[in-house]
Amino acid sequence: MSTTAVKQEGSTPVASAPTIGSHARGYWSRVRGGDIGALPAVGGLVVLCTIFSIMRPSFLTAGNFANLFTQGAAVTLIAMGLVFVLLLGEIDLSAGFASGVCAAVLANVVTVLGHPWYVAVVAAVLTGMVIGTALGFLVAKVGIPSFVVTLAGFLAFQGLVLLLMEEGRNISVRDPVLVAIANRNLPPALGWALAALAVAGFAVVQLARHRKRAARDLVNDPLAVVLTRIGVLALVLGVAVYVLNLERSRNVLITSLKGVPIVVPVIAALLVLWTFVLQRTSYGRHIYAVGGNKEAALRAGINVDRIRISVFVICSTMAALGGIVAASRANSVDPNTGGSNVLLYAVGAAVIGGTSLFGGKGRVLDAVLGGAVVAVIDNGMGLMGYSSGVKYVVTGVVLLLAASVDALSRRRAAATGNR
Repeated sequence: MSTTAVKQEGSTPVASAPTIGSHARGYWSRVRGGDIGALPAVGGLVVLCTIFSIMRPSFLTAGNFANLFTQGAAVTLIAMGLVFVLLLGEIDLSAGFASGVCAAVLANVVTVLGHPWYVAVVAAVLTGMVIGTALGFLVAKVGIPSFVVTLAGFLAFQGLVLLLMEEGRNISVRDPVLVAIANRNLPPALGWALAALAVAGFAVVQLARHRKRAARDLVNDPLAVVLTRIGVLALVLGVAVYVLNLERSRNVLITSLKGVPIVVPVIAALLVLWTFVLQRTSYGRHIYAVGGNKEAALRAGINVDRIRISVFVICSTMAALGGIVAASRANSVDPNTGGSNVLLYAVGAAVIGGTSLFGGKGRVLDAVLGGAVVAVIDNGMGLMGYSSGVKYVVTGVVLLLAASVDALSRRRAAATGNR
């Protein structure tokens, strides 16, 4: 039943004004029906932060808070691209080393060849787009399963990184603009200005949507709920900017270290962009349609092959951006860039955040939330002195729990008819 009552005025049904109680009951009904959204990720994030804060008070320091953003930035960007592939029920096992290839191209262009930073960035991004086009073509047009195609890419790109790095060479990245991406901070005033702009933009969008739906007599959220969302965002951003603007340097006389890391607004801008693409464009609706039911999408006239190719292009392009951030943070590129646990953490971030492995359900925000969970686990357990082996075990258990919650919620949704 709808969360709002419907009354009759003449012969035209008009939705009555929603109440907070009806909204809460409707939300709880959706949760019980299997539509749990990002609740597990948010809950897990709160629990993990609470545990690490109690066991290691240094976890809550401004310096460590800023480190969490830069530590998880590359994985989060790659995970954002993987969300698009996972929405179709596909997988990209090559995303990690694809980011390594793009980072190697960046380093060679800017350091070895001596070109400006923007030429290197364009070259890296174009490399990612070419990789994604090739993978998507093999999956969509040739008909090879994405698991096989991207597994082959995983091996091939690992070799390509070695070739680009001349079998083990380390190439430094010293361009000040590239280094600043993951190692520099915004001026405190600019951080506050961007936070205010973000809140104002979100408020305009939410209030405009509420007014438009009310004018059309559509089922709508209570105005109090809309205002609460805006208030929560303002509170979260306000606290985050305040903490990040605190002095983090251990020796202020030598250098000052405060402000929002530059990589944060970069991720935020990409989050807004891809969220708009998925939720506000016909292309985004087509992605969900293909992921939900490929045959029905074909009969509806959607060019399924084009959609399948495009998501791999987006995935590899985001992998390229992740590679650029990784190169910036390390100030160099080596044969291990994009390897090790990068792919596992990126896939884990997308799934832990709430994106379904079965396709048709997920948001770009899931990658950000999941990336935060992965970064908190890695950072917190590092502060507690646990080995890499323990970190992998814990992250694997969290990923398994997330996948189990997804499977159970889908089963519940199917049983209640909310699929």
